[in-house]
Amino acid sequence: MSPDGAATGARLKRPSWKDPRLLVGMVLVLASVAGVISLVGSADRTTEVYAARDSIAVGEKLTPDNVVRAKVRLGETEEQYVTVESGLPEGLVAVQRIGKNQLVPRESLGKVDALDRKPVAVTIGESLPPQAVAGTRVDVWVAMPDARNGFSEPKLLLPGAEIAQVTTESTTLGSSRNTVLMVLVADSQMPALLGAQANQAKISVVWNPRGGAS
Repeated sequence: MSPDGAATGARLKRPSWKDPRLLVGMVLVLASVAGVISLVGSADRTTEVYAARDSIAVGEKLTPDNVVRAKVRLGETEEQYVTVESGLPEGLVAVQRIGKNQLVPRESLGKVDALDRKPVAVTIGESLPPQAVAGTRVDVWVAMPDARNGFSEPKLLLPGAEIAQVTTESTTLGSSRNTVLMVLVADSQMPALLGAQANQAKISVVWNPRGGAS
């Protein structure tokens, strides 16, 4: 007690390095700074992956000639693509079409046995709309020859068949041009198409803007 009887107030003490509250505060600050640095570092990290130089068709292997390297920021999706570090996969082919400049997804590759569709050449004399390019779909109609030296009523043979490739070729004399489509055909549909071609059926192709099976 002081001479005047008043209680002496508690004096403020200078914080000590041994004060647990100070240590906890410093740990929290350091953890926060480390978290921010880690987040910024991961967001800025690039990965070198493969991309298609030109479109890669179904059944085609990845080679140094049909891919290019690209540095991109993928973050958590990195494992979904073929990286340069992992190298070009061996014994695998494209089971889905990979468009030009598209990064190569791992799910688009598989063994040849996994192919449920195979490319078949279909030659047509009529022109196609400009929208009918590789990756889009067409309906393939077939008219079989009949006994009157004509053709029967056309029937839809392949609804929504995907185009793998389109090329235009001239006839021998150069007087006309034919369009050759590589369409992807399932094994179950193969006999009907090959049979129609063997019997010299008239094959017509119609662009399917719906993008899927009719």
